[in-house]
Amino acid sequence: MSTAQLAAGAPVPAVDRTVVGENLSLPLFRALSGTLAGHPYLKVVVDRAEETWHVLDTAAHPFHVDYVATRILGMDLAELDASLDEFNASVYMDPGRRFLLGVLSLHTDEDAEGRERTFLVLETTEADTMHAELLEYFHAFVRERVDARLPLLLKPANHGQEEELVAVSEQRVPRILSHELFGTRTRTPLNTGEATGRLRCFGSVEEYEAAAAGLGWSDIVAMPCLPDDVQRVAGFVNTAPITPLSHTNVLASGWGIPNAIVRDLPEIAERDGLDGAWVRYRVQDDDVTLERLEHAPELAAPVWHQQRIRLEPPLLEDAPVLALHRLRSADRDRYGTKAANLGELHHVLDSRSADLTAFHGRPRPPRENLYGHLAARLGLNGPSPDELRTAATSFVAGTVEAPDGVALPFSLQHRFLTSVPALQQGLGKLKMALELEATDVLDPLCLQIQQLIRNAPMPESVAHEIVRAFPGPLAAGDRLVVRSSSNAEDLPGFSAAGVYDSVTTARGTDELLDAVRQVWASLLSPRSVRLRHQVGISLDDTYMGVIVQVYVPAALGGVLVTCNPTRREDFRNVYLNCSAGSPEQVVEGAVLPHQYLYNTVEGGGRTVALGSPIEGQPDGMRSRLADLSLTGRLLQSHFSAPDVDAPLDIEWLLTDQGDFRLVQIRPYAL
Repeated sequence: MSTAQLAAGAPVPAVDRTVVGENLSLPLFRALSGTLAGHPYLKVVVDRAEETWHVLDTAAHPFHVDYVATRILGMDLAELDASLDEFNASVYMDPGRRFLLGVLSLHTDEDAEGRERTFLVLETTEADTMHAELLEYFHAFVRERVDARLPLLLKPANHGQEEELVAVSEQRVPRILSHELFGTRTRTPLNTGEATGRLRCFGSVEEYEAAAAGLGWSDIVAMPCLPDDVQRVAGFVNTAPITPLSHTNVLASGWGIPNAIVRDLPEIAERDGLDGAWVRYRVQDDDVTLERLEHAPELAAPVWHQQRIRLEPPLLEDAPVLALHRLRSADRDRYGTKAANLGELHHVLDSRSADLTAFHGRPRPPRENLYGHLAARLGLNGPSPDELRTAATSFVAGTVEAPDGVALPFSLQHRFLTSVPALQQGLGKLKMALELEATDVLDPLCLQIQQLIRNAPMPESVAHEIVRAFPGPLAAGDRLVVRSSSNAEDLPGFSAAGVYDSVTTARGTDELLDAVRQVWASLLSPRSVRLRHQVGISLDDTYMGVIVQVYVPAALGGVLVTCNPTRREDFRNVYLNCSAGSPEQVVEGAVLPHQYLYNTVEGGGRTVALGSPIEGQPDGMRSRLADLSLTGRLLQSHFSAPDVDAPLDIEWLLTDQGDFRLVQIRPYAL
């Protein structure tokens, strides 16, 4: 067995078992491999010039590029760092490259007869642009040198490689796609964390609702798909597939509680008697565990019991109903966060003056910045800073639109509430109950107040201001969408995802006014009042603005977050979900969407999971979704300032005319 030669000046690991030119047996694989996402893996380097390969000791060599530069080419790390981007291009993008870099991982599944099957998977890095000939050569080279008893499947690392392989038969290059390999994993981390609590298993929403009153902060709720109105508990477990961008996972992220998909939990719970038992629940980047505890532990109250969030005082003096494009982010204290952010989006797209390059300007050692990568994505060669900023804003404005609509200020809700004496009395009782921690009377009080809001007559002056903003659509009987825009949402430590109501089917004056009252009433729902009270948000400071828009049919809709929610250290990728129809279907968990990761630095994308229908998006649409993902990353520079690494949560739709429209922008809770 030969070993790799060390370059002068390169750090020498204590033990380096890397082999060069040798065939790979299963015992040798296990000796050299590490573990990633629960699977053994190791790195390989094929040297086409020498017609040999290097099988890297994972513990000694965590990075392909460092190994190639220092161990094969004799460079030192300082020299590599000084030319890292050029070096990466030579090994990942040059069509005539000398080195082919890949990962071999070991997997087990069942064949058609139910027998266990062990197989190897070969893939490149996500940014690799290997063409079909190189992919075929890479697979054949490795196939000749690994245990012949193990099937070897090539996994395209991105959509570009998938397209390259279309013309290559699967007999010549057997393959497996990412969603086929990982889409049926038994356990999938969604939100990392650890909790000790009592496991409560439910088979349906009806079972959960029947037991919800008896659940507490130390419970861990497990069911196929948690409802959006799930209460705050210690942890979530989904026993059926769901997207990381669902409302419930956004809540888990915002609340800092573990959440994962554990498909085998029903069988394990029945076998080990876990339902109702105390467990230690851990969700890590590559592992999910549930450990039964023999005795109920002594638990301290959760941190959020001491959490106190203070709102900026809302401005309640009379303010006009305004078109969204007339708002800016500073108007959140009069119209709510959601409306203000959409107004700010109009400003960014119209003014072209915003700097959307700040994220790419952050140092990413050893790089001083990512401006060169952004310039390449925008088709520029050595632009000045001003040219790069102009190109970025033009790209965003050419990719997406901001929605039209009007925003109703807090002052309209305030005038309505103060016009009904019974409402004032009910709100007074609710405030007293909150002060006295009389939680047993909260729910009936909230329900009573909501009923009053939905049925109380609206002052004529308030109704007139709302109706006159939509004379044409109301006369034509157009379908209207009425959305919430509170000052108590999209806050650090309090996302309120899915907590407040929206109405998407209003037609005519009466239905519009009813929908506005319903959105106002959602501010006083038992759940929203309890959640705000838990984090110290005062009822006196909480108000609801409303957004009214003409309904726009959506051919495609979804959500993207400008991060990888399952790998927080990943600054390259944007996670995008989509399905036919409106984005609400994705966030509410009504459908299992298509799920993609798009690299917004080097470019390229890959399919994480296919939902329903099974077929993914065509190549042309996937390319447009890549542009949408880069747009989200660029907008992050503006909407997340000054912390441009703070990700955004963006709901979007594709109109019947083929235009992307962003319908909501908010911080993504991490």
